[in-house]
Amino acid sequence: MQYTLKHPAAFAGLGLHCGAPVRMVVHPAPADHGIWFRRTDVSSDRDAMVPARWDAVTPSRLCTVIENADGVSVSTIEHLMAALAGLAISNALIEIDAPEVPILDGSAAPFIAGFMAAGLDEQDLPVRAVRILAPVEVREGDAVARLEPAEMLEIDFRIDFEDRAIGVQERRLNMANGAFVRELSDSRTFCRQSDVDAMRARGLALGGTLENAVVFSGDRVLSPGGLRHADEPVRHKMLDAVGDLSLAGGPILGRYVGERAGHALTNRLLRTLFANPLAYEIVDCGPGTLGKLPGVGVLPADLPARNAVN
Repeated sequence: MQYTLKHPAAFAGLGLHCGAPVRMVVHPAPADHGIWFRRTDVSSDRDAMVPARWDAVTPSRLCTVIENADGVSVSTIEHLMAALAGLAISNALIEIDAPEVPILDGSAAPFIAGFMAAGLDEQDLPVRAVRILAPVEVREGDAVARLEPAEMLEIDFRIDFEDRAIGVQERRLNMANGAFVRELSDSRTFCRQSDVDAMRARGLALGGTLENAVVFSGDRVLSPGGLRHADEPVRHKMLDAVGDLSLAGGPILGRYVGERAGHALTNRLLRTLFANPLAYEIVDCGPGTLGKLPGVGVLPADLPARNAVN
């Protein structure tokens, strides 16, 4: 069965890149609605509706941006999309009064907490998933993203940074039974201080602070309180992958392998997948498959303690 929210969930904060205040409300939506954004600040002569879908993604290196035919866009959607996928929410209408989703603490956990507080509502239609039938791979330099056949969503990710505080990190995770919420949801976006300085010189990252991103400099972690996990960077990359893969329009039944991969490469992977009808099939999830999807059966106790729902 599909899921939506029982009640609206509201969020407010700064955008990471533009630094503008944002108010966003995630509303329940009917079965088979999918995930859509509505820009409430857009004039009536333009289409304010933007689909959260792989073929609406526009190129961006720093984050995931979607855009409609009228040029109306929403950026930095990946953490919000990961939270929706991590709770198996198939249908939602997201009203937002700015071009960028609020960054909050830089992870997906505040969204998860808000959704769990609003409650989830079951909808009596089957979930349609994307089953991977054959390997599909894209490369860009040293970066690789690949999808392979598997019974459920698995993510295998490896990163390699010169900064000693990050270095080489790798992790593999089966995403069933609330693993996303427990293992990945509170991992924050990260960057190097040199990257922050360069972006701010170009008028970017204006909403970024040491409170909503983990900032590294050589062998030091500059953010107060240090890391939430020893391997928080690779966990956040996996979080991003969950959000970007959710733009497939349904859960992925397959293994995602990423090495130094980012938002743009994952979107190229989805475009390559859907260009090859022999590499995938759309299937209705029966009870056995449904129980293996990310988010199905998540309990409040699964949420990391700092974001616990009362």
